[in-house]
Amino acid sequence: MSTISIIGSGDMAAAIGGLAAKAGHTVEVMSRDAAKARALAEPIGAGATTGTFGAAPAGDIVILAVPYAAVLDVVKQYGEAMAGKLLVDITNPVAPDFTSFVTPQDSFGAQEIANAAPTDAEVVKAFNTHFSHVLAAGPANHLPDSAYGASFRFDEGI
Repeated sequence: MSTISIIGSGDMAAAIGGLAAKAGHTVEVMSRDAAKARALAEPIGAGATTGTFGAAPAGDIVILAVPYAAVLDVVKQYGEAMAGKLLVDITNPVAPDFTSFVTPQDSFGAQEIANAAPTDAEVVKAFNTHFSHVLAAGPANHLPDSAYGASFRFDEGI
């Protein structure tokens, strides 16, 4: 299995970290607030650890679980420590009032992250259309996978 480093300590970090640990991956949590990182790693269990914010992530896969307003600064701060890593962008680059995107007109969030990252880092987009509580619930075993490879959980009676 892989080591997955998660930068961030919010609900999406918790959901992704929990699913990764359940799947047998080693999880490292990194946050500007070390206490929040420890508080997140503990319930993830399965040997989840905390890393020092700004130090080289242990994982070859790095989940960028911070708001878009902070993600470019985070990637720049890590700098060459992100070289050769697979960066998973879960952000939504929208204005606070949700009326527009905050990226240049000819670009998009993942492209801006790729521009800020070392040239040999790979950037993929994932999880940005899921609510953390839905993601944390995991796949619904009684439903077939959708055409997009994701399972959805529906409450009985809906």
